[in-house]
Amino acid sequence: MNSNTRLQMILNDTPIDTVLRAIAQLNLPNWWLAGGAVRNTVWSSIFGNECKLGIKDFDIAFFDIEGNRSQELAAKATLTEQFPHEQFDVKNQASFARWRTGSRLYTSTEDGITDWLHTATAVGVRLDAQSQWQFFTPYGLDDLFSGIIRPTPAHIDNVDAHNKATTFLQKCPYLRLA
Repeated sequence: MNSNTRLQMILNDTPIDTVLRAIAQLNLPNWWLAGGAVRNTVWSSIFGNECKLGIKDFDIAFFDIEGNRSQELAAKATLTEQFPHEQFDVKNQASFARWRTGSRLYTSTEDGITDWLHTATAVGVRLDAQSQWQFFTPYGLDDLFSGIIRPTPAHIDNVDAHNKATTFLQKCPYLRLA
């Protein structure tokens, strides 16, 4: 079984699967569900109940060069109405650097996700127009499946990456630092 198939099998019949279908209905341009929801669902599946990393929120990244913050807020409101007990973080990667100090301009959604703090977090999933799963895994899936916390190349010396890694280790003792 290839890594993408394994990832899909883990995420099927989880909140990820349900939320993906709702996100697809929003028709956000070049969107991906990525980050902690995907990572933590996989780690909880692999490492079991002793891994206390649940879904804090669903990180939805998209890219619309003409877009503005109201687009993010409208998508978040729609999803929150459908899933009132969940949190959503919807961000247009085209405008991210305009309001987030220290961020660089991104050229695509994938460029933004590739710049996230850890390789196991820089994993995106989405459904295409035919409801088929698609995957964006710029660093592969080995770290995710092995429970390895490795900073992405841009964040090797980033204190935020180090601090988050420490938090992950406190909540899931089976993880390892690279």
